Amino acid sequence: MPVVHTHCSEPIPVEAREVLKAAYGKAIEAVPGKSEAWLMCVFDESAPMYFGGDDSRPSALVEVSVFARSEVPAAAWERFTEEVTPVVSRALGVDPERIYLSYGSTPNFGWNGANF
Repeated sequence: MPVVHTHCSEPIPVEAREVLKAAYGKAIEAVPGKSEAWLMCVFDESAPMYFGGDDSRPSALVEVSVFARSEVPAAAWERFTEEVTPVVSRALGVDPERIYLSYGSTPNFGWNGANF
């Protein structure tokens, strides 16, 4: 159950959402046992964001959460970052130095009225 939540200080056009969704679907395969088949993508646009106390340039935060009963290898997150950072930068017009990626996993995840 991976979820990728993209927050951006700028509007996110439909075309950019499609590009990002595809990139996330491919990159999530870096995480053992994860695929696009269960991927949920959430997009929040025009969010007020200050990076280093400055809101004069676009910024983005990409939060990735997965259902996992064991630790996700750091190499999986590193690969995800390497694959999606340039795509996020191009699609959203955000300089890579103003993009944060955050990762988390939980052994508890609900779906369809029950928990796994």
